[in-house]
Amino acid sequence: MKAVRVHGPSDLRIDDIEPPVPGPRDVVVRTAVAGICGSDITFTRIGGVAAAQTEPFGLGHELAGTVAAVGVDVVGIAPGDRVTVNPMGDGNAIGNGVPEGAFAPLLLVQNATLGGSIYRLPDSVTFEHAALIEPLSVALHAVRRSDVQQDDSVVVFGAGPIGLGIVALLHERGVREITVVDMSSSRLQRACRLGATQTVNPAEGDTFDTLAAALGSGSVFGWPTINARLWFEVTGSAEVLQSIVAMAPSRARMLVVAVHHTPVPVDFQMALAKELDFSMSLAYPDEFPEVLALLASGKLDVSAMISHRLPSEDFFAAFALAQDKDASAKVLVDFSD
Repeated sequence: MKAVRVHGPSDLRIDDIEPPVPGPRDVVVRTAVAGICGSDITFTRIGGVAAAQTEPFGLGHELAGTVAAVGVDVVGIAPGDRVTVNPMGDGNAIGNGVPEGAFAPLLLVQNATLGGSIYRLPDSVTFEHAALIEPLSVALHAVRRSDVQQDDSVVVFGAGPIGLGIVALLHERGVREITVVDMSSSRLQRACRLGATQTVNPAEGDTFDTLAAALGSGSVFGWPTINARLWFEVTGSAEVLQSIVAMAPSRARMLVVAVHHTPVPVDFQMALAKELDFSMSLAYPDEFPEVLALLASGKLDVSAMISHRLPSEDFFAAFALAQDKDASAKVLVDFSD
């Protein structure tokens, strides 16, 4: 079968490999839809998860599909089940430097358990939306860690898929004032569809002045500030992180969700004077079930996150499109044929 694999820095190939055969405790999932994540792009660029690896590894970790085969010792999972996969569940690391990756028609899930790595989908949840559960779980973990309140004024920097997911989940929780900052007008339009109350494009004017006009301003020891209690950093830009420290008011909180690949200098004199709180949010320790329940209930409509769905034979076009922030949001790859 054909599988997308990384062979080294910026060396992405579609290889012919043997179809997986499940061991006694394993499950094979027939991929229907898989999403392209920013980490897939990063892993490809560096040729590994943290550094270049010596052996090829499978790419892709956001997926939904149908169970194709199960091992003899697997309990509660049967061929034909519609499922999504937690790529880190049951000790797996699918798409994270191991042979297994979601960009293939068949995926081996080792030591599979229901509610561990495998989640059965209700009929009301489409494969397209189910493929978003992994990034939405990242977003939900960040929202949970933020301790957001409905009357908080929230600013989200970055309207990529994770930022858009954060907006949708803040809106679902009844947050009344959500401002999104991004350089892409099309992504800002998607943010509005997901619940943003106002948007700011730094390319169209001074960010501080625009935020001040929308949210109000103040000062701390002579430093001008914006009246927003909660700030999400989802860009990975050192400049953006520094600007949030400068703009945030006293006792504001910043959630850093994006990966910063190089050290970031922070003005801790200013942060100390303002008594700012910094929190980091990584992955999704136990958010998969809640996201699935929200999608199944109809309370969370994330259709606006999806910008493109391309057939698997056009994978390289899809991968290029996912790197074009002006043209795309979440790009899905269709393996259903």
